[in-house]
Amino acid sequence: MSYKLILFGPPGAGKGTQAALISKEYGLRHISTGDIFRKHMKDQTDLGKEILDYMNKGLLVPDELTIKIALNEIKDLNGFILDGFPRTIEQVKALEQNSSVDAAFYIGVSEDTAIKRLCGRKTCSNKTCNEVYHMVDRKPKLENICDKCNSSLYQRSDDNEETVKTRLKEYNTKTAPLLNHYMHKNKLLMIMKKQ
Repeated sequence: MSYKLILFGPPGAGKGTQAALISKEYGLRHISTGDIFRKHMKDQTDLGKEILDYMNKGLLVPDELTIKIALNEIKDLNGFILDGFPRTIEQVKALEQNSSVDAAFYIGVSEDTAIKRLCGRKTCSNKTCNEVYHMVDRKPKLENICDKCNSSLYQRSDDNEETVKTRLKEYNTKTAPLLNHYMHKNKLLMIMKKQ
């Protein structure tokens, strides 16, 4: 059976990690709008330059742009897990007009934990590997070198304390209302992470 799932929660909650595990376990296509955005930025497309400007300020990419990209990714799919979409009520409405959703998983984490996680996070530069490390909790064996593929590690430009705090404010204003929406639809499952 194919499922259509959503993972949401504050930045640093571990959505990408959990989505990858669920995707593998259930054979679902993992669609991360953040990964799609970062690919555009890396390729320096016009869209990537526009996205970079929003991300460096800690702001969400505008609904119209995000909706267009996400809906294009899920068309014709029988099963998926969405990571990073929807993030606003407008995005939820657009998704519901185009696809049903079986469940929405909320992953909760404190603001202090989110800041600590994101400011210490480094990622493998090899996009086929994309392994994630933490400079306190999960260090690589060799400094700034991926254990799996020996590629260099990098820190995302938006993983600094000031930008993370802005991202958390954006989340509380624009994404937190999804909790009530999916709770009223009896599709919400909450996972609270240990701090």
